Amino acid sequence: MMLSAFSSICQQYRRPIILAFGIAIGIVSTRAETPAAKQSKIWEDFSGEKAFAHVEQLVGFGPHPPATEAIEKCRAYIEKQLTLSGWTVTRQIFTNPTPRGQVRFVNLIARFDARGDKTAAPSFLLCSHYDTKSFDTFRFVGANDGGSSTGLLLELARVLGQHSNLARKIELVFFDGEEAYEEFSDSDGIYGSRYFAKQLAEGKTAGQFRGGLLFDMVGDRSLNITLPPDSPAEMTRDIFASADALKLRSYFTYFDRGITDDHTPLNAIGIPVIDIIDFDFAWWHTAGDTLDKVSPQSLQIVGSVAAYYLSEFALK
Repeated sequence: MMLSAFSSICQQYRRPIILAFGIAIGIVSTRAETPAAKQSKIWEDFSGEKAFAHVEQLVGFGPHPPATEAIEKCRAYIEKQLTLSGWTVTRQIFTNPTPRGQVRFVNLIARFDARGDKTAAPSFLLCSHYDTKSFDTFRFVGANDGGSSTGLLLELARVLGQHSNLARKIELVFFDGEEAYEEFSDSDGIYGSRYFAKQLAEGKTAGQFRGGLLFDMVGDRSLNITLPPDSPAEMTRDIFASADALKLRSYFTYFDRGITDDHTPLNAIGIPVIDIIDFDFAWWHTAGDTLDKVSPQSLQIVGSVAAYYLSEFALK
């Protein structure tokens, strides 16, 4: 009697039990698969179009040499974008003698404020300059020279902000005063990076950084990244390997002579930094360095390779 009743109950509820069991398996399976589905590759997250939109905004402020109203607008824009991406920005303010007298410069330094953890010190630098060169005879907006690298770095900041495990290892630096007022020399040009490097050296904190990337003129429609011949060998090899992995190696080569840029003071204090630059730019320091010379595709190429390098080599 009891066995027969139990059999009847099982027959009555057999389908609902099986259905519920199937749904439960489905839920478990879905939950198991969800994290993997959400794990995007950082280099696929980078958007050349979004980087270009930043360049467009910066060019819209017009010429912005140091200590001008226009560069303050650029600073405010950069700070806002970084904050939206989860970065905390500090202004490094200093004055320096120049051929035009004492000038006030402002470097922007950003660290990722993940879950309020401020104990871990970043170990890798990503840099760009955001000033434009001062010319008295023509209007220079620096769409490629200053604009493209700053737009690219802002987009990298957005992407890295979605990968906090990487972002916490990085310090972003936007240098002021990269451009010389007359000619590059020990006392003219790369003001921001020289001051930044000096502070690291005097504070004995340069050793925390195992390397860095400097971006400069990376948006040329006819892209040809020309690494300086004295670039750190191991880092260069990994940059080339990253480009190879993404089938973009043809856009990366060596320049035929040395380049003085914001990486120079950092290398001098023992931080190996590669200058990611397309020095083969026909409109360099001319009125023709305008937005139409910059390509979202070029920004996509450089940004993707940089993101791959960070993820697969530099920060592992």
